[in-house]
Amino acid sequence: MAQLKLEKLNKTYDKQTEVIPSLDLLVNKGEFVVIVGPSGCGKSTLLRMIAGLEDITNGNMYINGIYSNDDTPSERGIGMVFQSYALYPHMSVYENIAFAMRLAKLPAKEIDRRVNEAARTLQLEPLLQRRPKDMSGGQRQRVAIGRAIAREPKLFLFDEPLSNLDASLRVQMRMEIANLHKRLGSTVIYVTHDQVEAMTLADRIVILNKGRVEQVGTPLELYDHPGNEFVAQFIGSPKMNLLPATLVKSGENTSQVVLDSGKELILPIRTPKSAEGQSVNLGIRPEHILWGEKNRAHYQASVIFVEHMGNETYLYLDNGNASEPWVVRNAERSAIVAGEAVGVDLPAEHCYLFDGTGQAFQRLVTAQASPEALISKKIVN
Repeated sequence: MAQLKLEKLNKTYDKQTEVIPSLDLLVNKGEFVVIVGPSGCGKSTLLRMIAGLEDITNGNMYINGIYSNDDTPSERGIGMVFQSYALYPHMSVYENIAFAMRLAKLPAKEIDRRVNEAARTLQLEPLLQRRPKDMSGGQRQRVAIGRAIAREPKLFLFDEPLSNLDASLRVQMRMEIANLHKRLGSTVIYVTHDQVEAMTLADRIVILNKGRVEQVGTPLELYDHPGNEFVAQFIGSPKMNLLPATLVKSGENTSQVVLDSGKELILPIRTPKSAEGQSVNLGIRPEHILWGEKNRAHYQASVIFVEHMGNETYLYLDNGNASEPWVVRNAERSAIVAGEAVGVDLPAEHCYLFDGTGQAFQRLVTAQASPEALISKKIVN
């Protein structure tokens, strides 16, 4: 296990293209940290800098407290699993896993011990004499992971390892990677653009945007307490609804806003006096919007699109302004169709508020209601 510390890490290409401006991060021993963000935000570049495959332009990196900027990849004690399996097609599984150790001139008995131990951990023992072309995508990815495990690294790096797999294999491999981390107790840094992988695998998630860390926290911390609009909309699928509003009255315990539709809401959110009169965005997650009979709700909206997911239904509602439609998650099957009108309520305890720069105001609600409570409160049509 290893602790990783990054201090003001910077990556600039050609002295002008800045990919990572200045990044600070501490990964504790035995922690599973997932770095997530949109394509092009610098996730893979950061991982390659940690691995030693990209030079660090400025800043410092420490592995177990030791300055490591100038160490070669092999000196850093890192095992890396790439997006592509990168297996040698002419070699067997055994030979693929053993190859790097043979280059390092480890004793044959030690190589054999490590290969067999990795194979046993990943249930690859029956496949050791097969070649990559004779295996499924999930099996090939396990071989790539086995190659990293066999080196007995201080730190595991995963660069979008499941992106080439189909949906069912991704679920299976997520479970295998989570179980592997639990058995080995290793330190893992895992890069993905898939928030489902991030939410299900991580001890902590790092949200990266244009090379900058937007927020770091546990999956539920980021879901329940996003620090800004970017995090609020990136974590959660469907993403959080944002509605333009004006803050008309601030307060220590409650704040009053008026939506563009003219509807007023009093929210358990703390805002400063200086923010009064400013344009803000009100946020609410799809599962927290209540809908049902028109005469029992605060709003009326027209259904413009319906997605039937089998176990639940997504409704897209015309909210009467130029912003994106409301998205409502209904935890039950619904016979509703496009064109119908419904009533809509926005429970104040589930609302968020963001200022003109996208930063979140402090919510005074400490816990989210359970899905069961939400269903019982839902206005039935």
